[in-house]
Amino acid sequence: MAGDLDELTRLVAAFRDARDWAQFHSLRNLIVSLNLEASELLELTQWKSDDEIASLSADLHEREALEDECADVLLYLLLIAERAGIDLDAATRIKLAKNEAKYPVALFHGSRRKYNAPE
Repeated sequence: MAGDLDELTRLVAAFRDARDWAQFHSLRNLIVSLNLEASELLELTQWKSDDEIASLSADLHEREALEDECADVLLYLLLIAERAGIDLDAATRIKLAKNEAKYPVALFHGSRRKYNAPE
């Protein structure tokens, strides 16, 4: 997986660099842009029922919009990690281990309760 993320990051950075856009990509600007793209992803669900949202990927136009917005979110996340020097593969594995400790299967299977909420 790390190779895949590294390769994607190289592709995104090459696209950015070919256009001389790094000058606009401060960490703050990238984080703001990520959130704007996440809002566009969220907008795909606005005013829709749970059933309509569940079937987004069935409609060709809706699926393409969903794919585009997911990709935009990932593009900015990769650029944020590159700018901040974060190894996303390693960070994700560490976070999964932390979550495993917070949410052991025996206590949280089928539960939506937060780890620090009373039982």
